[in-house]
Amino acid sequence: MEWLSLGLLSPSNAGIMDFSSYLLGTLFIILLPGPNSLYVLTIAIQKGWRAGAWGAVGIFIGDSILMLAVVLGAASILITSPIIFSLVRTLGAAYLAWMGYGLFRNGQQRWSTGLETKTLEIQMRLMRLHPLLAALTLSLTNPKAIFFFIAFFSQFIRPDFVRPLHTFFYLAIVLQLMSMAYLACLIGVGQASLRFFQSRPRLAAALWMLAGILFIGFAIRLLLV
Repeated sequence: MEWLSLGLLSPSNAGIMDFSSYLLGTLFIILLPGPNSLYVLTIAIQKGWRAGAWGAVGIFIGDSILMLAVVLGAASILITSPIIFSLVRTLGAAYLAWMGYGLFRNGQQRWSTGLETKTLEIQMRLMRLHPLLAALTLSLTNPKAIFFFIAFFSQFIRPDFVRPLHTFFYLAIVLQLMSMAYLACLIGVGQASLRFFQSRPRLAAALWMLAGILFIGFAIRLLLV
């Protein structure tokens, strides 16, 4: 039962090299704008903190599944099969573009009417999905995230450590905790901004159109990079 020892909670005893650099790198990665964080912020502004929390849970589950897939060796399937990788990447880009189009169209309609109506909310494609399902799909349809986890984590795992899976899970848990803390902050910002944008429909319209353009940009980048 040595693997249950509290001593393994120490980064050095968990086979991690340069843990401070890992924390700094993880912080920068989390703070970089991306579709996951943008979705959580947008849904929190649109529908409040509960919807934002569901979105954060979806991102957490999706990223956890991707990390587990790396551990189980599922990443090798994407690496050895360009067809499967291209298919998943195309589906992910299509989904991002679909979300972006829904946000942009909703913003245009809000700008035209200057009002926030239930009809516009129903017409918004992004809001047709439950936030958890939308965020989960958003996370899982980015196959490049698997390669990121492999490349990033491998830099901090000691090659001579006898329990590399323990090291990987340690790094994954730290990343998830930091990611959830950041998403919680975004949810708080979204909740605080909710009434502000509700009383300024034109400004909200501009925000939705900007978010839509960013999502479409993420889709293009996913295909080209």
